[in-house]
Amino acid sequence: MDPLLAIAPVVIPALGAVVHAVAGWRPGTAPVATVSAAFSLLAAVLLAGRVVADGPLRALGVLRIDAVSAFMLLVISVVALIVAVATPAHVAAELDAGRIGPRTATWQAVLVQAFLAAMALAVTAADLGVLWVAVEATTIVTAFLVGQRRTRSAVEAAWKYVVICSAGIALALLGIVLLNHASAHSGTGAGLDWAALAEAAPRLDPDVTRVAVVLLVVGFGAKAGLAPLHAWLPDAHSQAPAPVSALMSGVLLSVAFSAILRVKVISDGALGVGFARALLLAAALASLLVAASLLIAQRDYKRMLAYSSIEHMGLLALGAAAGGPLATAAVLLHVLGHGMAKSVLFLGAGRLLQITGTSSISGIRALAARQPVLAGAFGAGILALLGLPPFSLFASELGIVRAGFAAGIGWATAAALALVVVIGAALVTHTGRMLLGSAPEGPGAAAAPRRVPRTTAAALIAGLLGCAALGTTAGPLDTLLELAAETLTGAP
Repeated sequence: MDPLLAIAPVVIPALGAVVHAVAGWRPGTAPVATVSAAFSLLAAVLLAGRVVADGPLRALGVLRIDAVSAFMLLVISVVALIVAVATPAHVAAELDAGRIGPRTATWQAVLVQAFLAAMALAVTAADLGVLWVAVEATTIVTAFLVGQRRTRSAVEAAWKYVVICSAGIALALLGIVLLNHASAHSGTGAGLDWAALAEAAPRLDPDVTRVAVVLLVVGFGAKAGLAPLHAWLPDAHSQAPAPVSALMSGVLLSVAFSAILRVKVISDGALGVGFARALLLAAALASLLVAASLLIAQRDYKRMLAYSSIEHMGLLALGAAAGGPLATAAVLLHVLGHGMAKSVLFLGAGRLLQITGTSSISGIRALAARQPVLAGAFGAGILALLGLPPFSLFASELGIVRAGFAAGIGWATAAALALVVVIGAALVTHTGRMLLGSAPEGPGAAAAPRRVPRTTAAALIAGLLGCAALGTTAGPLDTLLELAAETLTGAP
């Protein structure tokens, strides 16, 4: 039973892809993604309970489910469920407007399910080699989704995404080769197995391991949207269909960052905590600086959300640099909260683009008066990203900041806070202009007559309520978070 349960998060969306490939996209098959996400969530919950009760489990020789894997499966399935509920209405609107055809809708459904299967494989991979294959698979699949519209901007964004992320993943592959060399000469027989490498870390050659860690952090950092290889993210997120942008920002970036957390465990054991800390601090501050400088004068609300993703990846890097159980638990909590909030915002942005025909911030005014549900969800999502209570990002950011000062990196934490204030001011200014003010003339004026579909509204509200509930209490996730933090820090 355990092996079947362990492979379920990968197999279920893979079967969903097969169903769409055979039956296509039509009203009868539209619920497939929702059913797939619901069963994936059930499997993730059962796996989390199994790991908490009995410890890690393995399957097929290539999968290993520990507390970190179980938590990331929960993140993937929760965000996937929110997105799946809203997707049929989004696709139907695109079909009605003639922006896509039935064949494109089918391919989108197939690729999204394949995307989810690849991400589930990445977080459950027992070793670095399988992880690398899974992460590369996400690049291949999502490149077609980013370029789906086939406009010049979309194709350019897709190529930019492929080139930068492939360069990053190539660096990660070189890092894997070097780490395998260090492992092979350690006499431990660890290979590329995560758990074995963590135990064998003190016996790895420090010089080889140092180079390997740099390559792995930079390589997987490119996929996570961390500076300096972040340039693909705003273009890809702004050109991809809204449900895909929600999954990329809400889940894919965090999946890549979870690989960095795994690498940090090995680095800390082999080189001490200072080496990975320096790398992550540099990436964190650089990412926050990029986000702050480019958000101030941002004119596109989808790109605004993309740069906000870079900001939050920077905060995750800051928390990982601080290290320790408190910081690590806060980082994981931030991953889930950010995933729910950002999925709500990208889904809302997709609906906003459909009813206004513009992604320009200046083209949208008085949204609160004309589209109260959409405006309320979008505004609340921005407040969640700002880290205001009762949303969970308040608790997670507070935990990261406390851990940063306690770990002796107060100067970096203070600098990060200053940049976060600048980013928050930019987000509030841009969003305030969209929600308030007098109605503009032109594309943005067309918003009034069209209501938000019930399924879309349900997805937006559910995502916000989940983020708020998580901010009030982590509840049954407490034990899982503690176990995951122990796995990533080695703390008893």
